[in-house]
Amino acid sequence: MIKVLTVCGLGQGTSLILKMNVETALNEKNIKADVEHMDVSAASSTPADYVVTSSELADSLKDHSGKVVIVKNYFDMEEINQAVEENFTSS
Repeated sequence: MIKVLTVCGLGQGTSLILKMNVETALNEKNIKADVEHMDVSAASSTPADYVVTSSELADSLKDHSGKVVIVKNYFDMEEINQAVEENFTSS
């Protein structure tokens, strides 16, 4: 099972919405994942296989051990599905 972090500036509402949308996209592709939402500073020290965030926050996570996946619109399921298709491998 892969570990995924969804990250926004404060780790509250936006990252939770992104978490739910990423889980939906992963489930549709039968990719088993543990998805957590959090703020950028917590994410920088939390181990994960993937970190899904905005381009504005990606710079702060460039040293993260996981693959950083950039999503422009946390509400756009088409974009999130495409990001999952292009970046995630089933484990």
